[in-house]
Amino acid sequence: VQPDGGAAGGRKGRQGFAVVGLPAAGRRGRRRGGAVAASPPTEEAAKLTEPLTKEDLVAYLASGCKPKENWRIGTEHEKFGFDVETLRPITYDQISAILNGLSERFEWDKIMEENHVIGLKQGKQNISLEPGGQFELSGAPLETLHQTCAEVNSHLYQVKAVGEELGVGFLGMGFQPKWALTDIPIMPKGRYEIMRNYMPKVGTLGLDMMFRTCTVQVNLDFSSEQDMIRKFRASLALQPIATAIFANSPFKEGKPNGFLSLRSHIWTDTDNNRSGMLPFVFDDTFGFEQYVDYALDVPMYFVYRNKTYIDCTGMSFRDFMAGKLPQVPGELPTLNDWENHLTTIFPEVRLKRYMEMRGADGGPWRRLCALPAFWVGLLYDDESLQSIIDMTSDWTKEEREMLRRKVPVTGLKTPFRDGYVRDLAEDVLQLAKNGLERRGYKEVGFLREVDEVVRTGSDTCREAS
Repeated sequence: VQPDGGAAGGRKGRQGFAVVGLPAAGRRGRRRGGAVAASPPTEEAAKLTEPLTKEDLVAYLASGCKPKENWRIGTEHEKFGFDVETLRPITYDQISAILNGLSERFEWDKIMEENHVIGLKQGKQNISLEPGGQFELSGAPLETLHQTCAEVNSHLYQVKAVGEELGVGFLGMGFQPKWALTDIPIMPKGRYEIMRNYMPKVGTLGLDMMFRTCTVQVNLDFSSEQDMIRKFRASLALQPIATAIFANSPFKEGKPNGFLSLRSHIWTDTDNNRSGMLPFVFDDTFGFEQYVDYALDVPMYFVYRNKTYIDCTGMSFRDFMAGKLPQVPGELPTLNDWENHLTTIFPEVRLKRYMEMRGADGGPWRRLCALPAFWVGLLYDDESLQSIIDMTSDWTKEEREMLRRKVPVTGLKTPFRDGYVRDLAEDVLQLAKNGLERRGYKEVGFLREVDEVVRTGSDTCREAS
């Protein structure tokens, strides 16, 4: 089980969880959803006998390397819940009713924090809550896009079936289009309380990020350090192109907001110590060790001990490695602490034991399968990946940063060199199709939903379900 905010493409179950099956109280032959006996993130059961070294942290990332036949696709998608009668954001009580309904009807195990149900688990899938009650499915690592899309559709069927009975609907957009920050309920999760207090100290838009944005994310594998480097550089350069294609957050508090992807713009002033385009990825020295060095100096949010989040904001993991964390005097970190810390870093592409593509807005249901198709076609095919590397290799740091800052405003119509982002998007979309064709799973059709957007240079995917 991944910690809160963890990846759909997670490959290894976390230690410390006991899944307890509850009796079927009154319904023969059918198991109800059980309960997960601890809430994520978890703690190591045993104390370390040797302090962690930087080499251990590098080896942790490198342990994600796997042969191509074992590569999988993970997706995470968030959506806004709303009360059908009032259109207001749903409260925690309504969310709790949905989670309990999903557990009862579809046999999910509950994840508890204190006395609150804060998520669900079923096999390698997780349902979790973002700070403002955004509903997220972190899917299982799957082999084909057909399986990924089937998982998405099954999840949407389930939440709609339960939600309709409770008068709750769901909206796929990148930013809450109607309600002010003060209208958004706060979820009872300890880590979010720490983030809520910290965000205004490091940026002006962090609370909007927490409470009013939704994203779709794709998580993919790599075979070696060199393969990781190639995929990281290609995907980081192209995140603004994905932002433009999937832009879907043009409204704020009932009015046009001046952006096509307000969600993407919000990340430019959330917390620049832990977000952005990571220019060091394009340095000749980049590899697992350089990412570890970066992460060691990203300010921490918390340490999790005795089922409690301990506020460590402002301290670094490097301090923790040296035993200099005042909040836990004399303690040294475990690999679980490192794994938890990596989930609190938010660049446009994030590295764990897999890679997370983080540049797209939440969107209408039928486009949820297009984003993984886009990235799989580009990164899981050697020929398409090499074409992207060739295309982007001479882009400067300034050009990459310009795209990140201007695309949220002008989208596919953003000027770039001798043309526009739409021209790049057409070329990149064709490379994605070619890559999917060569995969041989008949997956190209999943990109049909964005063909028209790219062909016409349409400003945004405005339709929402």
